Amino acid sequence: MDHALAQTLAGWRRHLHANPGLTLHEEATAAFVAARLREMGVEVAEQIGGHGVVGTIRRAGGNRAVGLRADMDALPIQEENEDLPHRSKNPGVMHACGHDGHTTALLGAARLLLDDPSWRGTVQLVFQPAEEGGGGARSMVADGLFQRFPMDRIFGWHNWPGLEAGTIAVHDSAVMAAGARFEIAFQGHAGHAALPHLTRDPMLGIGHGIVALQTLVARNIDPLQAAVVSVTIAEAGSANNQIADRAVLKGTARWLSDATGEAIEQGMRRIAAGIAATYGLIDAVTFRISVPVTANHPAERELAATAAGQVTKLRRDLAPAMTGEDFSFFLREAPGAFVWIGNGPGEGGCELHNPRYDFNDAILPVASGWLAAVARRALDQPPA
Repeated sequence: MDHALAQTLAGWRRHLHANPGLTLHEEATAAFVAARLREMGVEVAEQIGGHGVVGTIRRAGGNRAVGLRADMDALPIQEENEDLPHRSKNPGVMHACGHDGHTTALLGAARLLLDDPSWRGTVQLVFQPAEEGGGGARSMVADGLFQRFPMDRIFGWHNWPGLEAGTIAVHDSAVMAAGARFEIAFQGHAGHAALPHLTRDPMLGIGHGIVALQTLVARNIDPLQAAVVSVTIAEAGSANNQIADRAVLKGTARWLSDATGEAIEQGMRRIAAGIAATYGLIDAVTFRISVPVTANHPAERELAATAAGQVTKLRRDLAPAMTGEDFSFFLREAPGAFVWIGNGPGEGGCELHNPRYDFNDAILPVASGWLAAVARRALDQPPA
């Protein structure tokens, strides 16, 4: 990538960082993306699954198509980078996960592909909204993404603090975890706190529930299988002298195999029912899977690794993360792969979802270069 393009991309990225669009409110970001694509002469479709944008580049002489994806939304976090010239101008909203960099890198890949006459076929540039829990990938799929913009394969990436800047990590299978949000409600019978024998106390339910849920991973899941169950919210009562009629636990579960996720859900329902029976309560469990496991397909994994080796240092020894990524919904529609690109040291607040995070502009040439390289390789080889 020449210096002028790298500087242009850095400027675009900083503009997006300064003007973040919260999940489901990416109108300005989508308009910026569409405008840059049209300036390049790319065919553009907007409002795909919400504020999604798809740019299409076609070259005669090839009948294969590949998708490249970037996410666009920001987080409801107040930025603390007071000394940053491009800090967020929107109170309480910031790009604390690097989606500004992902979006910019895909724009850069578009430019590289347009300037390269060597490839043939179709490249679909997928700019996805609402990745941060807003169901953006699922919404794009429901809006006909893969029917309206056919693609044989799809590829994506995420910046990764703590990994050497510009290094690309490719996993054999699982990259990031499946995730679910759960709620366990215990319905009892309210009454005076000084007359507990006349009540059925749901606080006993959530108290025992917090402890019992920790046995799901410790005593129900194979120790060689990764899993997390975290209770993060407990809600009950409004008066010091009343035993409430209802108490609720909420939290998140993560896993790397479908069988593990099923065991967690079944165990959670069994525990809730047992506690309810013990204390005379009524239980209700909601277990809502937000994202499936993000797992690379074998052939596409190798394409991703080969492309990475063309542009930078490649690593294949990293363990998967228990964070979730809704690119997994795209991988259920078409074969593909998802990689990490090192963002550099994570100390000093440069971790993902930290109020002092900032994307490393120095990795934009690598990210754009990899996206363009994997697209060319995918168009050159038939799907398995």
